[in-house]
Amino acid sequence: MAADALGRTPSAVSMALKQFEEHLGAPLFVGSRKSKLTPLGQAILTEALQEIAHFARSVRRIEGLAQATHGEVRLAVTPSVAQTVLPEIIKSYSELYPDVSIELRDLDSAGVLAELEADRADIGIAALPERAGFERFELFCDPFGVVCRADHPLAPRWDSLTWADITEETLIANGLCDKINDPAFETMRAGSRLFVHNTASLLALLRAGAGISILPMRALGAGEDDLVFLPLKDSKAKRHVHVMHRTEDQLLTPVLHFTDALRAASFQKI
Repeated sequence: MAADALGRTPSAVSMALKQFEEHLGAPLFVGSRKSKLTPLGQAILTEALQEIAHFARSVRRIEGLAQATHGEVRLAVTPSVAQTVLPEIIKSYSELYPDVSIELRDLDSAGVLAELEADRADIGIAALPERAGFERFELFCDPFGVVCRADHPLAPRWDSLTWADITEETLIANGLCDKINDPAFETMRAGSRLFVHNTASLLALLRAGAGISILPMRALGAGEDDLVFLPLKDSKAKRHVHVMHRTEDQLLTPVLHFTDALRAASFQKI
């Protein structure tokens, strides 16, 4: 039976077993009939079956990577993108590829770039500069404006607010303020005594009425009913959010499919 399964003659199988036993220096079978394994033979059989199963799993994983049904996508993104833009994209992608793992880390733009360059992330989404060896495309852009409590005295002026109207307000600065080049904002930013890096902490301070901040429109999610975004009539400052990854010939199929999902995402022009 073993000879038939292997496509070999019985004598060839017997010779192979004999040579293997000589190599090991111990018998695999009890007696000459070779109907019962020795303890060593049983241990070798168990090990061999485990290795065969491991090989089969490896083949399935490799096939899954090629077909994008298995694998991993590592994302490094800014917090506002993680909270407002990515949830629906990840949900749709996971429904199409349920066996692909997604790892998401939220960082500031400098941190996102560092993760990409250190090869700890496959895709970065942030306000990113061009880099040799990487490809980049714009995901969306959105205007900067005032974010404050919905009951703040500025809130009723949502359609007529200017920089001059907020100069006396307590500004809570954040990392994105460096993206704003309006001269009217320079003095206000320089005078701020509160700087917050973390988006969740910043929004908590705004909800508490500790001041106002300047943020891009998409920094507020749909569920932020206690905070409002107020456009600035005399500002043209916008945040440009990019998707960046290594050249496509270096990306595994699951990552390529995720970049396709990002390209296909429809964002209303603001």
